Amino acid sequence: MPDSVNGDEVFELAPVALFYSDFSGLYRVLEGWRQAGVEDIESWIAAHPEAIDEYYAQIRIRRVNRRTLALFRANSFEHLISAAATIFAREDRLAPIAEIAAFWRGERAFHADNVNHTVDGKRLEIRLGIELLADDQAPWDRALVSVEDLTAERDAQRLAFVNERYAQGLFEYSPISLWVNDFSEIKRMLDALREQGIEDFRTFINVHPDFVQQCMGAIRTLTVNTQTLRMFGATTKEDLLDRLGEVFRDEMAVTFSEQLTDLWNQKLFQQREIVNYSLKGDMIHAHMQWAVLPGYEQSWERALVALTDISARKKAEAYLEFLGKYDALTKLRNRSYFDDEINRIGRRGPFPTSVVVIDINGLKPVNDQHGHAAGDALIRRAAEAIKKAAGDASEPARTGGDEFSVLLPGKGESAAREFLDSLTLTVDLNNQFYSGPRLSVSAGFGVCNKTGELEAAIRDADRMMYETKRAFYETRD
Repeated sequence: MPDSVNGDEVFELAPVALFYSDFSGLYRVLEGWRQAGVEDIESWIAAHPEAIDEYYAQIRIRRVNRRTLALFRANSFEHLISAAATIFAREDRLAPIAEIAAFWRGERAFHADNVNHTVDGKRLEIRLGIELLADDQAPWDRALVSVEDLTAERDAQRLAFVNERYAQGLFEYSPISLWVNDFSEIKRMLDALREQGIEDFRTFINVHPDFVQQCMGAIRTLTVNTQTLRMFGATTKEDLLDRLGEVFRDEMAVTFSEQLTDLWNQKLFQQREIVNYSLKGDMIHAHMQWAVLPGYEQSWERALVALTDISARKKAEAYLEFLGKYDALTKLRNRSYFDDEINRIGRRGPFPTSVVVIDINGLKPVNDQHGHAAGDALIRRAAEAIKKAAGDASEPARTGGDEFSVLLPGKGESAAREFLDSLTLTVDLNNQFYSGPRLSVSAGFGVCNKTGELEAAIRDADRMMYETKRAFYETRD
């Protein structure tokens, strides 16, 4: 390796494209414009863009280095000069004004980003640097021009921008609610517990439920998407973020304690069903998917939360569950529930247990004369009266078309008779309140005093009810 490198070698081997040029012609052009009375060079050139061609026509390139030929894909210096019109073709003809204005003001250096082309027309984004060296035989007769290729960097920046916009679009317009949260403070709180020697985290939060609330308050929401605003009834992101206390409350503490337990066990991807609230106070059932984003596993500074609104599904499930245990017409318990209760009480008590059986009188004539809608209304009225008579002590059931049953656990004959008396009063009140066909019921009861006798008590209640019904019809006849 040589002890020293001369200037020619430095120029030739430089890693950036270099032009050694003569700008003395530019000096003469600018002086000519001054003598012609030009004062505001930028306004003048904007009004006389042809002067730009006159300016650049005076540049004389004396020499270029190897990197210049490689950058512009020229075979030789002569090849490069012959393609000058292609290489220096200007996309914006007014862009050179800044360079001209700099030298007009007497500056001896200029730097700017620009566009050149290779000899075969490939677009190059460059960073141009011009340094006027010490004058030799004439003003500005030595200039060093450097051209740094920024094409790959700018292409990468544009691609990164496109990808960022694409990712932002996916986030912003996703059909599910997306949140970006900072959980770093929660991580610090959990780490502090470990340092204190806590090992059984579940027991800790059972003893210190306030810790769960503290962690909920430590969640920092960075941004949300448009669907989140719609889902929670917010007008703006700021509106939602300022009122998060109305969103995360009540039932959330239970599911969040489960989430904290998973985080304690280093589960950085979680799914569960949660309950939140809209800003209007409406309950929102959601399926939550929570994950720490790649690269943030050590700090939890970025966590993506995806919420899918499952409120409609939950309502459907609740309705199906309702239909499984309740009668759709009367909203009383149904036959399935009543049978389950018979089996349960029949095995375990409490004893005594009374059962009351009730049947609507004269439902068929109402259906025949006034239609089934009137009959359904009478059934609903009977249910209303029976529910009122039962109070909170038991849950009546509709066990047939016009049949109802009431279980009175732990109650004997006196309680059953009190219920029948109360039922008589509520039916009378019902008839005073409603117009239309008169409501009349027949009822009977039976008492079960020990295991295995509940079915017999039901038969006793049926017999008494039919006797009452027979007496009703005999009286009418």
